Amino acid sequence: MKNQYSYSEKYSERNLWRRVLRLSATFLLLLFVFTSCKKNESSSGKNILNPEDLLNSSQIDTFTLNTFSYAEDSLISDNPAYAVLGSYNDPKFGSVNANFYTQLRLSGLNPNFGDITTITIDSVILGLEYSGYYGEFSPQLVEVYELTESINVDSIYYSFSTKSVASSDLVDPSSNLFTPNPEGITVIGADTVDSQLRIKLKNSLGTQLITEASSGGTHFTSNENFLNYFKGLHVRVNNASQLSGKGGVFYFNLNDPLSKMTIYYTQDGLEKTFDFLINSECADFNHVDIDNSGKPVQNVIENPTIGQVEYYSQAFKSRAVVKIPGLKNLPSNAIIHKAELILPIQYQTAAKYMPPNELSVSAMIDGKLSGIGVFGLYDFAFKHYTVDIRNYVQAFVSDEISTDELILSPRLFITSAERVIFNGLNSTNKKKPKLVITYTKF
Repeated sequence: MKNQYSYSEKYSERNLWRRVLRLSATFLLLLFVFTSCKKNESSSGKNILNPEDLLNSSQIDTFTLNTFSYAEDSLISDNPAYAVLGSYNDPKFGSVNANFYTQLRLSGLNPNFGDITTITIDSVILGLEYSGYYGEFSPQLVEVYELTESINVDSIYYSFSTKSVASSDLVDPSSNLFTPNPEGITVIGADTVDSQLRIKLKNSLGTQLITEASSGGTHFTSNENFLNYFKGLHVRVNNASQLSGKGGVFYFNLNDPLSKMTIYYTQDGLEKTFDFLINSECADFNHVDIDNSGKPVQNVIENPTIGQVEYYSQAFKSRAVVKIPGLKNLPSNAIIHKAELILPIQYQTAAKYMPPNELSVSAMIDGKLSGIGVFGLYDFAFKHYTVDIRNYVQAFVSDEISTDELILSPRLFITSAERVIFNGLNSTNKKKPKLVITYTKF
């Protein structure tokens, strides 16, 4: 079952920016019926019932919610919205180490470098456009290796997948320690651009590539030939043991035009550049290692019953589950006017491990994990998520959906390091999870 979860959820997120929700045909039809006349949050059903009937509606807020977490074992992570890089030590979730693999493509075929004996390599820079982060900005040791094994856009890669690499680190040893600054700016020549991680590679790589391009061979005559010659890069960190609460994971937009590798060189007194692109045509995937050993999240995964106290969800690793057995007691002829799931969390204001702004909310439909058309939205004032599950509940009581379990994850499950600590019904904290349903029988 976990493999089904992983594949379907991956399909949903890898198309996050051009998202098509995977719902069964019957569920989609039901959603259409109940939303086509929707004018505001509580209007569904009002066009069917007389106002007098609405006065007889019932409200239930005494549902028992069974909560727990489970771990993913085969999470597809190729073609992500963001590449992830970095490591940190989470006091509640353990260690996280994130890295990525990517291809490079030519910015132009058959480049003419002229007399290469007149060329001096000034630098080779791998620029990666920041898109966000999780954690804090302590220094990290970055390494870059050339792939010796191909990756392919048509292949499936998992968060545990690896590829063979050359033994030599390509990073200039004078520049391998970096302090992340995703909130700053970067100056490239005379241009000021959004913040980048600028990794200085060894000049010998620039010499190697220019020499090969000028050799008269075919490696630079097409991108296919180039990828057979230079298969791509593995970008990773190699940090010493980090103290609890130290480190971070950083997100990079590889599809941004400024995310690329550039050779800067001087020829006959003229400064020149040649780019190797990272774009949507490149194969790429994230690799993330998470060690929850001895941490509270691992205890819940191994013993789901203690998820009634607190339960967890963590990008790349674990999902939270809310089971609502009382849904089967709702009348089959009910019109659901409102179904609001309130999920309090543990979070101290200004703490470095913030909850995600949105949760992905899914359910098993036709044997596959599918989005149900809503997201959990975080309220920073009340420190809880609110999930409008009205359409889902209506589908359940109408026998269009058979599962009473909702599965919750950070929305960017394969492109972030976000995690959440939820309060269960037996939590010592004041706020508990609650489902409030308002309905009328017809």
